Amino acid sequence: MNTATNALAPSKAVLPQRPLRRLAASCFAVLTLAATAMPLPAYARSAPESFADLADEVTPAVVNISASTTVEARNRTLPQLPPGTPFEDLFEEFFNRRGQGGGPGGGENSPSRPRSSNSLGSGFVIDPSGIVVTNNHVIGDANDISVIFPDGTRLKAEIIGKDSKVDLAVLKVKSDKPLRAVKFGDSETIRPGDWVMAIGNPFGLGGSVTAGIVSARGRNIESGPYDNYIQTDASINKGNSGGPLFNMNGEVIGINTAILSPTGGSVGIGFAVPASTAVPIIDQLRQFGETRRGWLGVRIQNVDDATAEALNLGTARGALVAGIDDKGPAKPAGLEVGDVIVRFDGREVKDSRDLPRIVASSPVGKAVDVTIVRKGQEMTKQVTLGRLEDTEKQASLQQPSTEPPTATRQALGLNMSGITDELRRRFSLKDDLKGVVITRVDPNSAASDKRIQAGEVIVEVNQEPVSNPADVTKKIDDLKAQNRKSALLLVANAQGEVRFVALSIE
Repeated sequence: MNTATNALAPSKAVLPQRPLRRLAASCFAVLTLAATAMPLPAYARSAPESFADLADEVTPAVVNISASTTVEARNRTLPQLPPGTPFEDLFEEFFNRRGQGGGPGGGENSPSRPRSSNSLGSGFVIDPSGIVVTNNHVIGDANDISVIFPDGTRLKAEIIGKDSKVDLAVLKVKSDKPLRAVKFGDSETIRPGDWVMAIGNPFGLGGSVTAGIVSARGRNIESGPYDNYIQTDASINKGNSGGPLFNMNGEVIGINTAILSPTGGSVGIGFAVPASTAVPIIDQLRQFGETRRGWLGVRIQNVDDATAEALNLGTARGALVAGIDDKGPAKPAGLEVGDVIVRFDGREVKDSRDLPRIVASSPVGKAVDVTIVRKGQEMTKQVTLGRLEDTEKQASLQQPSTEPPTATRQALGLNMSGITDELRRRFSLKDDLKGVVITRVDPNSAASDKRIQAGEVIVEVNQEPVSNPADVTKKIDDLKAQNRKSALLLVANAQGEVRFVALSIE
C-alpha cells in the first residue's frame, strides 16, 4: 500500500498518512457544505420516507360500502325422473331440503323465496354532515346500503343521486356527530411521476393503504363517452372501487374506478376519475339528484392528418362536425356540417374526445362562444346550450334535392353511379338519400383502407354537394390542379348516417 502511494507522489515529497487523512476530511467537508448550500433540482426530489402520517390523517374519512339487492328467486321444479327409479325418493328429499322441489319445501306451486345479492366497495366522506361519494357500479340497483367506518360504526345510507356515464354516486348518512371529511384537490396540476396514495377495501378485507405514482393522464379505456382517467400503479384491486386517490397534501385528486387485469388483481394498471371531472357531477347530484349536462346538438368525428390537409387546418386538431341535430342549439347558432370546432367557451379542443367532456361540464342555458374553422377561415359563433337528454340524439341532415343521373365513373379506387331505383333497392338506401352511390371498392385502394364500402353514398366532396359521378371526378381534378394532396368526402350509409373520410389523390 505504501509503495503504491509513494509511486504516485512527486519525488522526495511523500506526505505522511495523518496529513493525507486530514486533507481528505477537509475536502469532504467542503464538498458537503457546498452540496448543502446548493438546492437539489426538482427532478431529484426523494421519495417520501413514509406515508403513515398522511394515512393517519385521511383514513377516518374513507369508508367501506356494503350494498344488498333483494330479488325474487325463480322457482325450480323437481327434475323429471322415470317412475319407480331407485333415486326418486333421494332426489325429492334433496330438493325439498333446499326449497327447490315440490311440496312443503318448494316447487312451482310454492311461493318464491327472495334472495340477496351483495357487493362490497369503497367510498369517502366529503362533508361532515354525512355526504359520501362512491362509484355507481358499487351500489347498482341496491335497496339496502350500509356505510361502514374505520371504527366499526355502520350507518344506513340513502342515495342522493347517481350517474352511470361517469360511474359516480352520492350517498347520505345520518350521524349523531360531525364526520371526518376530506376535500378535493386540483387534478389538473398532477403530472406523470407524482406520488399518490390509494385507500380502499380490496377483496372485502377492510381499509388498506397502497401507494405509487401517476402513470399517465387522459386515458381513454372506452368505458363511456367522457373517459379521461388518471392511470396509476398504486395497487387497486377488486373492492377498491369508489375509494379515493390522494395527492401528498391529503387531497382527493381521483376516484378509483377501474383496473386492467385478467385476474381481477392489481397488475399496476389502475384508473381513477379525475377530481376535475367528478366535482361538477357531484355538485349536480347533490343539488338536483341528477346530472344536467350541456348539449350542443352535433355529431362529431376526429380530425386526422389527411382531413386536416383537405380542410386547410394546418395541423390535425379540433372536432369535425359530421351532423347537426335539427332541434339542437347548434343549428340556429349557424354551425354547419364540415365545420371544425377548435375552441369551446375559451377552452382549446385538441381532438374530438375533448369536446363532449367540455360541453357536458358546461351549465345548461349558458351562452358560449364556439370557435370554428370553415373552409380555411376561423370564425366564432355563440351558442346557447341545451340540456342533454338520456336518449341519444340523432342528426337529421337535409341533402341536395337534385335528381341523380344514371352515369357511371371510376375514381379514387371507387366505382360510382347515380342513384337509380334498382340501386336504391339493391343497397336498401333511404328514400330521401341523395348523392353518388358507390357500387364497388378496389380492395387495394386507400378507400378500402378507410373502410368505404359498396352501397355507401358520396354526399359531398370538399364540403360541396355532388349529385352525379361527373361532379365527383371534376372536383377531384380541381383539387389536383390546386396541388392538393387529399379530397374530403362526406359519405353516408344506407340509413343516412354520415361521416367524413379523407382520401389521398396523389
